Amino acid sequence: MTLTATPTAEPRAERLPVLALIGLFFSGFIGILTEALPAGLLPAMSRTLHENISVTGQTVTVYAIGTAVAVIPLAVATTTWRRRDLLLLALAGQAVTNGLTAISHNFALTLVVRFVAGLSSGLIWSLLGAYAARIAPEGKQGRAISIALGGIPVSLALGIPAGVFLGSIASWQTAFWASVVLTVLTAVWVVLTLPNLPGIARGDRHTVGQVLRLPGVRTILLVVGAFVVAHNILYTYIAKFLADEGLAHQTGPILFVFGAASVVSILLVGAHIDRHLRKIIVASTVVFAVATLILALFTGTIVLVYLASAAWGLAFGSSATLFTTAIVVASGPAGDVAQSVMISVFSGSIAAGGLIGGALLSGFGSHVLVEVCFVLVAAAAIVAYIAKRHAFPLDA
Repeated sequence: MTLTATPTAEPRAERLPVLALIGLFFSGFIGILTEALPAGLLPAMSRTLHENISVTGQTVTVYAIGTAVAVIPLAVATTTWRRRDLLLLALAGQAVTNGLTAISHNFALTLVVRFVAGLSSGLIWSLLGAYAARIAPEGKQGRAISIALGGIPVSLALGIPAGVFLGSIASWQTAFWASVVLTVLTAVWVVLTLPNLPGIARGDRHTVGQVLRLPGVRTILLVVGAFVVAHNILYTYIAKFLADEGLAHQTGPILFVFGAASVVSILLVGAHIDRHLRKIIVASTVVFAVATLILALFTGTIVLVYLASAAWGLAFGSSATLFTTAIVVASGPAGDVAQSVMISVFSGSIAAGGLIGGALLSGFGSHVLVEVCFVLVAAAAIVAYIAKRHAFPLDA
């Protein structure tokens, strides 16, 4: 697998710039932490904001909306900006909005602040993958991207529970202030370790339309959409599915197995992604499909349910890394814009999964959810396997 460098790429050393990649890792960690932290603090937040829990939960929704609507236009508008300056601006946005969230007692103001936080998150997601690829040595771009994006599953598995714990022993505001401190420390680390790479010259930057016409890009986006919609259908309603199957008491342990396997996935994929990108992507879609099939057929055997959950975590944990690497490789110099398009599809698919899953649940019951997931991921696996020329080439 080789990545076509941008015209402004810097000379690279032979070793991975681990310290710089740690800055990108924690930037992604903060983006996910800021997005999902309210979900675990809703009862306390709702009392402060004088709203019920379901209404307060919209603080998560508006953040996701801000990210989804902002990521493409902001990426296109800022392609000429120097990369570190842009990342620092995004981190500043996260720090300020988390601080304002902590001191706000007005629900409407909190919604506005959270939407703005989503905008800054969109900037972070538009940067991470392509930034990591540009500072990595030739032949190690995939490993660099896996480190940079590793903050996503680690934040879900460790960061958010830690924030919830902090909120339980102190206050929900304390959890947000802790995220502000972490964000400031990350910004300092970024200043000290990341090269301030130039953006793309105005005459060289690509439009979204040009990116979508690049060979392989639309196929990658199709696979991403099916994969992420299926995941979010299952993840959003897994507690209901398990309860209906008589496994409500197993929900916590099963989700822990999923989260732990997601973290392990990053470690395994990071070691092999540069030599076996295509094989890992195809294997991940197949493993996810098998996991959903097991959940559809064998919920009466608890050992198989746990194995399916671990397989699901292994398949999903590295998915953002795999698909980001694939689209950066396929798009070459248009990597920044292509990555923003993929993230928009990724975010949109998360929302679509929740909506589709809710409709299926109310109309047909929870068991049909895993059956639909199987169909979606099996289709993604077939497309990934067939797309041997451009999207997931044989030499990747």
